[in-house]
Amino acid sequence: MLGDFGFDMKSLAIIPARAGSKRLPKKNILDLAGKPLIAWTIEAAIKSGCFDTVLVSTDSEELREIAIKYGAEAPFLRPLELSSDNSNSIDVIKHAIQWLRNAGLGQSEFTTLLQPTSPLRTAEDIVAAFDLLNKKNANGIVSVSEADHSPLWMNTLPNDGSLTDFIKPEVRELRSQELPKYYRLNGAIYIAKTANLLIESSFFGQGCFAYIMRHDHSIDIDTEFDFVFSDFLMREKFK
Repeated sequence: MLGDFGFDMKSLAIIPARAGSKRLPKKNILDLAGKPLIAWTIEAAIKSGCFDTVLVSTDSEELREIAIKYGAEAPFLRPLELSSDNSNSIDVIKHAIQWLRNAGLGQSEFTTLLQPTSPLRTAEDIVAAFDLLNKKNANGIVSVSEADHSPLWMNTLPNDGSLTDFIKPEVRELRSQELPKYYRLNGAIYIAKTANLLIESSFFGQGCFAYIMRHDHSIDIDTEFDFVFSDFLMREKFK
């Protein structure tokens, strides 16, 4: 059943979760520390209290039932053209926003993308990201974490594998703590003003700032190793 969205919806969370996955089949419903993978993101979103609506966009009736069981809204099944390996997250988000408008349910001031493959992202992370949004009076917030290795110690390799000029001379003798910090997108939290998102088709417009997340909250599950490691961390957390 469709929940009571109301017509003054201010903050919408969208969790995209399609059934297919080549590297890790059915990953969104795999059991992670006693719950389907997607459940961790739904529960964190609800617990944060940052959203008027937590909506799951899926092409799967099974995922839809799981989403509803754990407290999310799942009022539609997304069309097949938005459920392929080449589907764009922005297009999925725009479809959900348009569906809500067509249903007479209004448009949120802010839209947040929460990918289910970031189960260690907590409700506290979401709250902190929104606190930063308000503090900066920002148009958007995107989560990042410190990179595991500096790109200054990386390079491509020629066919013969030679390491000549692999590292720039000015970097070669530096210790790791002397290198500047680099950050990577961790895929956990994307917040944007809905109007800007629809115009720019991006979370990275002007007035967007980085929310720096803890490394151990920033695992993005793409492979079986990522899943097993996340399961281990989650089970250790709740011992």
